[in-house]
Amino acid sequence: MLNVFRIFLIGLFIAFVGMLPLGTQNVAAMQIAIDEGVQPAILFALGMLIPDVFYVLATLLAMQWIQKQKGLFKALEWITLVIVVALAIANFYAAWQPAVHRNVLLSNGLPKFVLGFFMNGVNPMQIPFWFGWSTVLFTKKLLQPRWKDYIVYTTGVVIGTFGGTSVFIFGGRLIADKISNNQNILYIAVGIVFSVTALLQIWKMRKKKDAVDKVEHPEEITSTFEGTIDNLNNQTT
Repeated sequence: MLNVFRIFLIGLFIAFVGMLPLGTQNVAAMQIAIDEGVQPAILFALGMLIPDVFYVLATLLAMQWIQKQKGLFKALEWITLVIVVALAIANFYAAWQPAVHRNVLLSNGLPKFVLGFFMNGVNPMQIPFWFGWSTVLFTKKLLQPRWKDYIVYTTGVVIGTFGGTSVFIFGGRLIADKISNNQNILYIAVGIVFSVTALLQIWKMRKKKDAVDKVEHPEEITSTFEGTIDNLNNQTT
């Protein structure tokens, strides 16, 4: 029973901490909460969970197959770059046009659940992230190749991902309430975040530090994660 709880806690911890740095998905969830309220943002976050489940299980079950999908990763990187640039432009447009009060790209007619599913599904950095963690967990024998471990671990990941995204959702509503008369400032700030994200994506693609490189060289990921997982493992034993 203690081992099951440890596996659950590790999945929850990895996903929660992984969602805290500013990224396309959590910033988008925050902006939806600001523009349309908490409920649409939660639907967006729930849509994000389905690709996470797929990516986690895929990295656990099909590591060798994943390493061969270079063309798929490249295509997803370009799609993600286009989306991030479009989000940045939409925010600057909303800031400079008085008649526009929300990000038109995020406030389209697409159901928020579907929007969350799509935006998280085309994010290629999910793959090396979970690939690296899966490699560490198998190496440390914290996960065994059995479905019980996979299900418990994935359940922890789902709850951790939703919890991390909720920080941005409710934080976004708090920000919106505080600066209700200065939304232009918020749109400019979020636009800058997306612009920086796009520039980092371009830099990684040019310097071969992208998803393809990380999956081809998982040792670069595992060396970063091993210390963290050892500390967490010690705390749960």
